[in-house]
Amino acid sequence: MVFSSLLFLYAFLPASLLAYRLCRSLRAKNLCLLTFSLIFYAWGEPVYVLLLAAMAFLDWLYALGIDACRCRGERGRGWLILACVTDLGLIGFFKYSGMVVSLFGNPPAFIRQIALPLGISFYTFQLLTYVTDVYRGESRAQRRYWHVLLYAALFHQCVAGPIVRYGSIERELFEKRAAEIPGGVLRFALGLGKKVLLANPCGALADSLLPTDPALPGALASRSVLGLWLGLAAFALQIYFDFSAYSDMAIGMGKMLGLHYPENFDHPYVSRSATEFWRRWHMSLGAFFRDYVYIPLGGSRRGSGRTLLNLLVVWALTGLWHGASWNFVLWGLYWFVLAAAERWWLRPAAARIPSPVRRPLAHVYLLLAALLGWVLFRYTDLPLAGTVFRGLFGANGNPVTDFQSVTEGKNNLWLLCFAALSATPLWSLLLRRAEEYSAGEGALPGLCRVVVYGLLPSALLLLSTAGLVGNSYNPFLYFKF
Repeated sequence: MVFSSLLFLYAFLPASLLAYRLCRSLRAKNLCLLTFSLIFYAWGEPVYVLLLAAMAFLDWLYALGIDACRCRGERGRGWLILACVTDLGLIGFFKYSGMVVSLFGNPPAFIRQIALPLGISFYTFQLLTYVTDVYRGESRAQRRYWHVLLYAALFHQCVAGPIVRYGSIERELFEKRAAEIPGGVLRFALGLGKKVLLANPCGALADSLLPTDPALPGALASRSVLGLWLGLAAFALQIYFDFSAYSDMAIGMGKMLGLHYPENFDHPYVSRSATEFWRRWHMSLGAFFRDYVYIPLGGSRRGSGRTLLNLLVVWALTGLWHGASWNFVLWGLYWFVLAAAERWWLRPAAARIPSPVRRPLAHVYLLLAALLGWVLFRYTDLPLAGTVFRGLFGANGNPVTDFQSVTEGKNNLWLLCFAALSATPLWSLLLRRAEEYSAGEGALPGLCRVVVYGLLPSALLLLSTAGLVGNSYNPFLYFKF
């Protein structure tokens, strides 16, 4: 069940909100939320809800073990190590066993048949942050198991993020929270519109111009230069709107209940460096690797050589986290090379260029770098990725343009222009100004409130519903990570 499905929009979400609203006490509301979260998670994978419950149970025990050690004046490091071994071992088995075994030959049938549990990359990291923060003394060990399970299983974000640290929502989950229904509904509707009205059409265009079927290397090699660049731009927009839409909807649903999840995207395509791009893209993942991998390894405090090694580890793990395939490892290393080059060479060299010239050049550089990086991300088949890289520059003997690419470009010109504009902060700034104005007193601010919190969400819901009816193309790219 995905957020942008008619079943979720018109059955599951209203039922969960109504049941939640009917509950009086915070305990009853949390039990209701846990029930619907487990139903949501088990909808497509009933068996793997047991894995989620088991991992939450083990990490609950490990945190209690750490707390007991602290009462005796000990640190409880053994419990933390056990949590890391358990959680990383389980995600390694379910996500990476096929990749590891393939290094030594064809994986056996039982390895190939292992299904990737939905959202395991996200809830594993959340549980690890919980145990680690208890070990560091930044959070209290939770005495009730079902509280830990609720934290890990929240259906708003357990499948595809954002990664939420236990300490950031502990008080709202178990002590006191205040719902922000108008703001939550607006944020959810904006995310739904992003997904259905922008991500899906961009994805359909990308699939048309950049096929990923390994059986079609000839068709891909003959694709025109224009067609490949258009397809790559469409994919870049699709993956941004697809993932940021999910985060928007998760944040919006959280607000409806009084839970504040962290922001996950901040218009990354306006960046002017790889470092800035990753401060704006999937921010909760970047914060996790910074606080739980990079800084514990020493960060940049132990000299250039150690800093380079720490960056290499973080970027390799970032790539590997996204998928059990070598293209993701190469994608992570690609961003490592860019980040390292910027840190020790490009940034000092760019400082000598006048600012009016440097800023637009830096932006063009980042856009080009991001687009080329998405080729590695899209193609798990590396020979196909190589074909695309060559074709982007006409090295396959492919034409510069052809009838299909010109036609697709003309038919989707307004879509691509509006999507590109929507990837900038423009609409966010306008909406923020409207929200600030609507908070005032008087007839005009009142009318603005009606438009912002009533008409705009309603229009987005209606347009999105129309886009979903009869349309079978509705993927969520990050569900497979």
